[in-house]
Order: sequence, then C-alpha cells, then structure tokens
Amino acid sequence: MRRALVLAAVTAVVLLPFWWMISLALTPEGDPISFVPDRPTLDNFGTAVQAADLDRAFANSSIVTIIAVAANCVVPVLAGYAFAHLPFRGSKVIFYALISTAAIPVSVTLIPLFLMAKHFPLSGGNDVLGQGGSGLLDSLGGLLLPYLVGTMNIFLSRQYFSGLDRGYAEAARMDGAGELRIFFSVYLPLARPLLALVAVFSFTGVWDDFLWPLVVSTSERSTTVQLAITVFASTGNVKYGALMAATILVSLPVMIVFLVNQRGFIAGLSEGGIKG
Repeated sequence: MRRALVLAAVTAVVLLPFWWMISLALTPEGDPISFVPDRPTLDNFGTAVQAADLDRAFANSSIVTIIAVAANCVVPVLAGYAFAHLPFRGSKVIFYALISTAAIPVSVTLIPLFLMAKHFPLSGGNDVLGQGGSGLLDSLGGLLLPYLVGTMNIFLSRQYFSGLDRGYAEAARMDGAGELRIFFSVYLPLARPLLALVAVFSFTGVWDDFLWPLVVSTSERSTTVQLAITVFASTGNVKYGALMAATILVSLPVMIVFLVNQRGFIAGLSEGGIKG
C-alpha cells in the first residue's frame, strides 16, 4: 500500500506539468487560467499553426527525421552485425575508436560540422573542391548531415547481435548463402527489438534537436519545429495558450512513436544492454 501511494505521488508530480500545459492550450485567450478551463477551446491550436508557421516546420522536421531513422536502421545495424559476426584485423580498434567519439561534447563538433556543410562539394554553388558557394547550409541536406549514422546505434547493434547464436550463420553458409543473405534472411527478422530501439532513439534525437538546426538554418525554408517554437516564444507579445498548443503538437509525434514501439523499445534496450 505504501509503495502504491509513493508511485501515485511520483506519477502525479510527473504528470502535473503536462496537465498544466494541456489546460493552458485549451483556455481561450483572455480567460483566467485554471487547471480545468471553464470554456475549453481548440482555437489556440489553429493560432499556433499559423503564427509559428508550424506547417512548414513540421514538413522539414518530418523529412529529415524519416530519412535519418531509415539510415540509422540500415547503416549502424549492418555495421553492428559486422563487428559482432564478421571480425577482421583491427575491428576491435575501429569499434572502440568509433564508440569513443560518443564521449565528445556536441559543442566541440559544431564548427567542424559547419565547415563540412559549408564546403560540401557540388552543392549550394560550390565547385568540386567545395569553394564558391554556401554548400549545404540552409538546406535539408545540411540538417540531415550529422544524423545519418549514430555511433551509439552501432554500439547497441553490436551488443545485440553478439548475443545471437552464430550457429544460424554457419548453417546458412553451409547451404550456400552469402553474408548479406544471412543478415537479411536470418538475423534481421530476429532484430525487431533492436530496430525499434534504434528507431525511437534516432527519431527523438533528430526531432528534438535544437542546437544543430540553429547553427545550419538561416531562413524559414529550413526551419525545424524546435526553431519555430523558439522564434514564436521569443516574440514580444507571447500568447501562452497558443504556445502550449504548439508545444503539444510538436510533442505528439514523439509520444506516438514511443507508444507504438514501446514493447520492442524496452526489449531492445534490455537485451542490447546486457548481451555481448
């Protein structure tokens, strides 16, 4: 009974800010603020979409996030499988060198990433040597650049595949299957929890990122949802009902992705963390 009361109290404390956010979003402009609005309305959501230009920001964030999730469900997973089941000379050194980069603060990599985006060859007016134009700055390609391959996703994939039986691969090789056939036909169907984990981590990491879009984006055509909310909140006359409505709209995709992949996410997190 005591444990249930403690859990209920902690849950109430955690959910209170969300309830307050929803209450503000449903409160008409000019009405007194309360935990339960007297005249709930959805007008703030329409105001938020128009005032914050969320439609364009949603489109930009959705395109970048979907491509990043797809890339991370392919490249790091393949790399993790190779490190786990296809060892080669120097593979451990390369693996630990990759993982060590996860300890580098994001602020340290901002300038190198910015220069890479600016001098990207044959883009934004640049020549083959990356000179003469703006490169990938202020473009969806520039937004996408740091998210294509996540080193922690490689680590999780390697840990997960290390815990799977190598006998499956040996049996498939005896039947004449190549390495890609073994991966896609044998091991990938067993890696659904891993894919759910990588998808959730990649989605939230890209969708919620603010610092890199702030650096690389210079106009509304490449604005993401986090930038749009920040600009909307920094205007002189802030409408808090509309701001909370915009926050709810931006948070919904993350909540939906987590709820849809919740079971696989938890399974992948526990299995990938203890195996290998």
